[in-house]
Amino acid sequence: MKKQLRTRRSILEIQRDYEHGTKKPLEDLMRAWRGIKELAPDDPRSFFMLGGFHGEPFRGPGETDVAYWGGYCMHGNVLFPTWHRVYLYKLEQALQSIPGCADVMLPYWDETDEYSLAHGIPSCLTDEKFMLDGVSINNPLRSFTFPVTIIDQINGSPYTKPKGYETVRFPLSGLVGTPEEAAQSEAYNKTFSGPERLQYLNQNVVEWLSDKGTDPKRPMLTVNDLYKMCLTAPNYTVFSNTTSFAKYNYDNPENLVQTLEQPHNDVHISVGGPNRTVTPPVTDANGDMGDNETAGLDPIFYFHHCNVDRMFWLWQKQNGFTNHLDIIAGYPGTKASDSQGPTPGYQMNSEFSLKSPLYPFAKNGELLYPYAPHKPSDVYTSDDCINIETQLHFTYSLGSLEKPVTPLAKEMMTTPIPINSRNSRKQLFVTDINRGDINGSFIIAAYIILDGKRELLGYHSVLSRKNVRGCPNCLTHLDVVASFKLNNYTDEQVEKATFDVEVRAKQAENEKVLEKFSAAGLAVAATPYKLEVR
Repeated sequence: MKKQLRTRRSILEIQRDYEHGTKKPLEDLMRAWRGIKELAPDDPRSFFMLGGFHGEPFRGPGETDVAYWGGYCMHGNVLFPTWHRVYLYKLEQALQSIPGCADVMLPYWDETDEYSLAHGIPSCLTDEKFMLDGVSINNPLRSFTFPVTIIDQINGSPYTKPKGYETVRFPLSGLVGTPEEAAQSEAYNKTFSGPERLQYLNQNVVEWLSDKGTDPKRPMLTVNDLYKMCLTAPNYTVFSNTTSFAKYNYDNPENLVQTLEQPHNDVHISVGGPNRTVTPPVTDANGDMGDNETAGLDPIFYFHHCNVDRMFWLWQKQNGFTNHLDIIAGYPGTKASDSQGPTPGYQMNSEFSLKSPLYPFAKNGELLYPYAPHKPSDVYTSDDCINIETQLHFTYSLGSLEKPVTPLAKEMMTTPIPINSRNSRKQLFVTDINRGDINGSFIIAAYIILDGKRELLGYHSVLSRKNVRGCPNCLTHLDVVASFKLNNYTDEQVEKATFDVEVRAKQAENEKVLEKFSAAGLAVAATPYKLEVR
């Protein structure tokens, strides 16, 4: 018997239905989220168990060996879209297991809709309280309080977080691993009042999503632009991850394509930090969404990733890949050691394919640990989730980038200046930034210096892990490659220009490193990076 096709809707659409009197969909969603958060931490349906599969608490070799990644999540490789697709599907099943919530579907935060581009995060994801069954409750979509302590055994203290810790977002700091760090974060967080915190958060999100800079003749690429550009990626390997895209982009600098994983990274940073601008007095934003270790324990992660998966499906539909995907064997981004190190269940340098197991998810509805006895046929693979409609039996409502938009949205979604005979088709490539020197995620800001004037080209976020210095596989397999389009300038201008770079990271953890990037216009021999225009 053919299963009924169910629909994932925009969270803003559900919120607006609630505001206009149709309250049940949002109430049931809140009820389901509250339910999985209240389950015992060792319950396979609990939010703590599911949220912890992404990163902390680490498992397998990665629990004690920095050469491995102790979370199951896939980043910087070709399994990034499909692993997260099954991850969301499993969380959605957990939500539906709560009594009275069988019809709940996981909504997406439509990050390129008119509201988000102008205002940031829909309020139902940030409100402190929600009225459910006549009682005001803590909003289950706003944060998560740890039911047990997470102990970080390989990075020292940064991601040890005690029972009772509540996840935080930009501009706050969640570093509480030692009494000293907890006291510093508490004092720092008190400098932001309640209403001010939300204002800073939404300001940062809007800047990433839609801020094209101050010069309308030379607009910067925004997250909105990157999402649109990724839809033109020529194949799944390039579309799927930053490692494969970096190689393709370096070899084909004139092509205006992008990878899905880059705007995904930017939104993580926009919600968690660090701060990308120097204007607001935010120095040590260390929200959970800003690093992979605990990103999966902030509920907003799933609404963000649901939109990422929607973009994956949109690319599939627009490019004829709804029933098959192709991986370029041997290409950068196709090995387990690329980017973050092997996840539990994988050996060093294992080759990925569409039949690689997506641990720890079993097809029988249960969770399956890779070190438990199992048959390969028990575990989801990418081949099992290519077509969401025929294999997983859900679809997405019509969202932004595929439906007609209002005049305001069109204005905010203006594409960069088209390339013509007068505009350069070259890119600035920034390489050789040692990820091992920088604790956690960071942002690269690139500048062009022309006729004595220093102009910002744009930002590139790097969603990273702690203590990469101790991971030879990370340093070997992923030198940071950031690229910046120069199509706002002519070839003649590019030829006579010079360039420099700044790195934005959590200052308290990276003071000595950031000194290297503090002086503009350093001699090339003195810079901790390599610049190339091609």
